[in-house]
Amino acid sequence: MPKHKHSFSFLFLSVFVFFYFHDANAAAASQFREAPQFYNSPDCPPIPPSDSICSPSTVHVAMTLDANYLRGSMAAILSVLQHSSCPQNVGFHFVASSSDTDLRRLISASFPYLRFRVYHFDESSVSHLISTSIRAALDRPLNYARSYLATLLPACARRVVYLDSDLVLVDDIAKLAATDLGPSSVLAAPEYCNANFTSYFTPIFWSNPTLSLTFAGRKACYFNTGVMVIDLDRWRVGHYTARIEEWMQLQKRMRIYELGSLPPFLLVFAGNIAAVDHRWNQHGLGGDNFRGLCRDLHPGPVSLLHWSGKGKPWARLDANRPCPLDALWAPYDLYQTPFSLDS
Repeated sequence: MPKHKHSFSFLFLSVFVFFYFHDANAAAASQFREAPQFYNSPDCPPIPPSDSICSPSTVHVAMTLDANYLRGSMAAILSVLQHSSCPQNVGFHFVASSSDTDLRRLISASFPYLRFRVYHFDESSVSHLISTSIRAALDRPLNYARSYLATLLPACARRVVYLDSDLVLVDDIAKLAATDLGPSSVLAAPEYCNANFTSYFTPIFWSNPTLSLTFAGRKACYFNTGVMVIDLDRWRVGHYTARIEEWMQLQKRMRIYELGSLPPFLLVFAGNIAAVDHRWNQHGLGGDNFRGLCRDLHPGPVSLLHWSGKGKPWARLDANRPCPLDALWAPYDLYQTPFSLDS
């Protein structure tokens, strides 16, 4: 074949590849519609510069970004902004796997006004410490990123509200961020002292004379790590990431728990956290970790709805098998169906 035909073929292939991936990326971005912009009420603190996330008036919110749960993350972000009295003072810190390079663009497309940063989490830093649990989704390294916020986030983020991706707020997040941590607590979360705390650890743990004394002198109660207020200054001083890793290393040698990233938090913090009203984590709406059956709300007021468990509202809605409470998540869904994309 003449040389100029080779050049033409290469040029044609290059143009085809460019437009193929350009169209694919555009389609991915257009799966989510643009959210409305929300503005501060008149009595809010001064609005920080758009390129700054370190203003003293910033309410810091941390979330992980996982391509498999992006639809949930988008809904959670929208709910935070929609119910905030000072949405322009909210700054988001997103932790993502180093392989998820398009997530920044997707967030910007739906929230072009959002103040946020994306931090790449090196999964190899924790993957060697992870033991298999009762559900494969709990074993993803990104589930453990919440233990590394103190090193990932800038020093200006002294206090942060950590949120899972399978929830929506129906109240002002500034109220949650202002939780009183007292003189020494590192984190705050709703506690559930009626839960069977012993079930979160194996008989091997409770039968060991040394390990069974771990909670001696502590009124240890279950708390859900999907909603936490964390003092990152105190976390850094206390080297709490290392403490969590020590329990994960022990778990590799002797199986002392079954449930992913939660038990190490309980081992380090249970009985020593500041309590938060249960309204800030109406959890378990995704059912259990095996079947994900429908559940009702807990008694009392609601500020945050959390679909922890196997069942996720977007999956059940798509399958035309929604639970009644999934209708409360649907208004925050920014996902566009193929039909709405074509219309």
